[in-house]
Amino acid sequence: MPHYFFNTRISGDLIADPDGKELRDADQAWQVARAMIVELLSSNHGKALLKAVLEVTDSEGEIVLEFPFAEALFNRKAPATKH
Repeated sequence: MPHYFFNTRISGDLIADPDGKELRDADQAWQVARAMIVELLSSNHGKALLKAVLEVTDSEGEIVLEFPFAEALFNRKAPATKH
């Protein structure tokens, strides 16, 4: 099963996810990323995070997807993929 890391980029700083998660595919990684962002935005510091981006990388460090925190407020469904 692929291993994904959920790193947060705020301005020029990167907060690395040292553990990551084993997930079935990139679509599931998208769902997990959105759920994480929605939870973080519901906290007291949510407004400060609206310009942050969640960078999901694979086990080799390649970026699989970039998910702007603000976009999580508008996306209700996972995007259709062609794989």
